[in-house]
Amino acid sequence: MKSPATWLLAARTALRRMFRIAEWQLTLLWAIVAGVLGALATELFRLALRLVDAGLLGEGNGMVALARSLPPWARIVTPACGGLIAGGLLLLAQRATVQKATSDYMEAIVLGDGRIPVAQTLARSASSLASVASGGSIGREGSMVQLAALCTSLLGRAFKFPGERLRLLVGCGAAAGLTAAYNAPIAGAFFVAEIVLGSIAMESVGPIIVAAVVANIVMRALPGYQPVYAMPPFPDVAGFEVLLFALLGVLLGFAAALFLRGLAASRKAFTSLPIALPWRLALGGLVVGLISVPMPEVWGNGYSVVNSVLHSPWPWGLVLAVLGAKLVSTFATVGSGAVGGVFTPSLFFGCLIGALFGTAAQALFPAAGAQPFAYAIVGMGAFLAASTQAPLMAILMIFEMTLSYQVMLPLMAASVVAYFVARSANAGSMYEITLRRREQQDERLRLRTLHMRDLVEPAQTVVQPGADLAEMGRLFLQYPVKYLYVVDAAGLYLGVVPLKALTAATDAPDLATKHAADLVSQDISPIAADMNLGEALQRFMEHRGERLPVIESTARPVLLGVVAKSRLLATYVRLSE
Repeated sequence: MKSPATWLLAARTALRRMFRIAEWQLTLLWAIVAGVLGALATELFRLALRLVDAGLLGEGNGMVALARSLPPWARIVTPACGGLIAGGLLLLAQRATVQKATSDYMEAIVLGDGRIPVAQTLARSASSLASVASGGSIGREGSMVQLAALCTSLLGRAFKFPGERLRLLVGCGAAAGLTAAYNAPIAGAFFVAEIVLGSIAMESVGPIIVAAVVANIVMRALPGYQPVYAMPPFPDVAGFEVLLFALLGVLLGFAAALFLRGLAASRKAFTSLPIALPWRLALGGLVVGLISVPMPEVWGNGYSVVNSVLHSPWPWGLVLAVLGAKLVSTFATVGSGAVGGVFTPSLFFGCLIGALFGTAAQALFPAAGAQPFAYAIVGMGAFLAASTQAPLMAILMIFEMTLSYQVMLPLMAASVVAYFVARSANAGSMYEITLRRREQQDERLRLRTLHMRDLVEPAQTVVQPGADLAEMGRLFLQYPVKYLYVVDAAGLYLGVVPLKALTAATDAPDLATKHAADLVSQDISPIAADMNLGEALQRFMEHRGERLPVIESTARPVLLGVVAKSRLLATYVRLSE
């Protein structure tokens, strides 16, 4: 009896034949399905989060409001217990781990075949739900995007998609999930293109954009839809004020670098503790709980705090206090191993640092027209650009949130400056895939600038002009080569002695007393040390041997060694990956 998947495959084949659907058209149709699934998966996680919060803590207007409504002891206990539960679920996820399978959708797209394990991903999502619902200082978007990617991975596997198409479908699901989380379809598409795929080729970006747009349409059709951030109208910015926004970019670039290093240090510190994973997460939750007693604003992802800062001026002292408390809470939550995203915390820190900078700019330059909230909005994008190393995505996201052309000039100035400052500070990125891709790009750049002197190997089969037949014969027996390289006393390359010439000399009695100088040939032209990879490959196409001699230069033909064809080809393969 045929399975449902087999019937669906047969129906798909029949429809393609009937309507003559091209491959690219079919890909766009699947992108539409991925957009719907991604939006529904995101909404399902959001609904589960609401139900858990309502059941455990009661109805409230966000996590900060819930924290304020609780007595101090409950503020301490809730994140700690949530961390303990989240850690237990993470242990289940580790036990469900399948060898050679990764639950991270980025690795599944870039390094894998698009297959995301179900049990491990669901357990990690449940762990994330426990952390976020109990007040953990972490974003919820990570699990939303992960679940969206899982749904599309299962869809592609059910229809037996090949690896390349399955990876693209998972990318469509990830873009749909991010779009549904932030109401930013263009940024969602470019997030996957810029960070995950590392390419904006239309063959891959086209379906991803379709999935993101469909996800946005689905989210707008669902009841209770509203944007995550309520952005105020962005003011006009005078020309000289753009310099202030660029200066803000410098500040945020260094701040993002410190933030990423702090995350790495906190992970290392918690990992070194001699306690089990659930207790590590409980300890992280306890830190958040203790901080939340005087500062309830540290609970959750910070949506309500950001919206409040954008719409009403905060005293700079309060902004600074909340910023410091939230930073420690985020380090404790993320460092302990909680599953979630640091995308939203990046927007939070950018907003508050931007608001502080705007307050200082307004005090120092009263003639400047931009209010602190304008610097806060730009700060969100600039900090995100620096921490993700994806400035294009960050610019598009803030533009989609504000729908204001006035924001573009200061936003681009601050984001690009922050990106380069963070990169110059070797900040890295919050996504390991970005770091790996940058290493690959740096490696390819290094390979493109390689010359033969970088690949040269010592020549083992070198003889002087006076070498007799016996000496040359020993070398041919010792090394499986067809040529010996002849150099004079100064090391200058004179030519080669072919194996066939030595064989002929050995067989002919009148040649038995000959030496290398008598048998030298110019059949092989050496390559210069400053020759690049392409020129050397062209030379090997004209030569059927495995090795070519490398000389310093044609003007000074000192033999440096040999370069092997196999090494050149291996280098070329690494360059083209």
